[in-house]
Order: sequence, then C-alpha cells, then structure tokens
Amino acid sequence: MKLNVAIAQMDVVFGDPDANFSKLEDFVKQAAEQSADIVIFPEMWNTGYDLTHLTTIADEAGQQTKSRLAELAKQYQLTIHGGSVATNRAGKFYNTTYVFGPSGQLLADYDKVHLFGLMNEDAYLTPGDHGDQFEVAGVQAASVICYDVRFPEWLRTLSLHDSRLLIVPSEWPTPRLTQWHRLLAARAIENQSFVVGVNRVGTDPDNAFGGQSVVYNPFGDELIRLDDQEQLATVVIDIAETTAARGFMPVFSDRRPDLYE
Repeated sequence: MKLNVAIAQMDVVFGDPDANFSKLEDFVKQAAEQSADIVIFPEMWNTGYDLTHLTTIADEAGQQTKSRLAELAKQYQLTIHGGSVATNRAGKFYNTTYVFGPSGQLLADYDKVHLFGLMNEDAYLTPGDHGDQFEVAGVQAASVICYDVRFPEWLRTLSLHDSRLLIVPSEWPTPRLTQWHRLLAARAIENQSFVVGVNRVGTDPDNAFGGQSVVYNPFGDELIRLDDQEQLATVVIDIAETTAARGFMPVFSDRRPDLYE
C-alpha cells in the first residue's frame, strides 16, 4: 500500500482566519492536482498564536473549519488533515485537529493534550482528554500536535492501535528545529511508523518559524525535508515498510508493560 502525502507548509497570517482559509483552499487544490491521497496542514493555521484575541477569532464549535474542510475534501476527493485550529466550545478554547475523508465525512477530532507553557497555551487553552485514530485509504493513522511529540508515552499509546502513520502538525520555532528533527526521527524509529511533521513558516510578533517540514520512514530515514519557504510538496510512502520494520525487530511484542508503571 502506497500513499501520496501532501505537506502544506503555510505562512500563517497572524489573527486573520479569512486570509488563512483562502490559503488553505489554494493548497488543497494544489494537492488534488498532484494526486495526493492526503494533504496535511500545520498547527493553529486559522489564527496563529494570537491567543489574546481568541474570544473574537477562535472558530465557534469548529463549525467554519468543519464545514469548509468537509466541502473541500468531498470536492477534491482526498483526505484533509486539518492540522489544528483555535476553537471556542462553550466559552473554553482548544487547539483542535479535524480530519475529513474523501466523501466529506469527519474521520477524527483531537484536542492538544499537552499544552506548551513557553507560548502561553496553558494560560488560554483547555487540554484535550482523548486520542484520535482514523484511516487514510485503508491505512491506520493517528495524530498529535507539536509539543505532544515530546511525550513518547503518548505516541506509543496511540501506536498500540496498529497505527502505521503518525502526523504531527506544529508551530515549531526556528531556534529549536534541531530538536524537532531528532524528536520526530526518534518517534518514527521507536513506533516503527511513518512520521509526518508539518511545520509553519514566517513570523508572529514573538516568534520565527523555519518550516523544515519532514517525513521519516519507520527506520528513521528522512524521505523529504522542506526549506523555510511557504510551499506544498508531495512524497510517496510505502506502508509495507512498517511491516518490514516490525518483522525485523518486534518491539511491540517484546514490551514489558508490567514494569512500566
């Protein structure tokens, strides 16, 4: 089984959902033109980290995002992993992922579980309380958001459901990009899965984001790495590599969970 994965490395317009929705639509069209099975967006692409204005700019119950992603997925007949967006649900704000399949159906939703204090998420956002599992063209997948990738136990928990593709939308600042690559490669190796990290580019009032979106195979080999410019790129991954990795080194069956807590 092979998947054509499109990476939408956006330059997010700070605090301007309308401008960012326009960018998203252009990227989905490009992905469809390149016969992508799935297109993946970065973290908080609708608002950026304009957290002090969430009352006016966060997506109310995610309705605008869900409606538009469902429409685009159905129109272009591909899966859209909506990175994550700022949502407002009953007066609480979340960093939320939505995934829609080619018929416009909602496949998964996920709220970021681990909130990042260095960018004030913990002061404005509510943490999630569940994981996500979904299929992309028959392939089991799961996703986390940015800071979540620093918690290997969380990604292992998701991987125990036979996920073969782990997706990590991010707004990862430029000074820590070396850590970004090392963490993603480690998560790929230890979970014997493909890992797709999609980072934004550009700046906000407090941070610079250097892109370098990347895909690692289950052996930790880098398949593609983007630069620091806004762009869409595609890469074909062969899911059979996950079976090969797990057959060669059966880490899942060799686990000792009786000793882990």
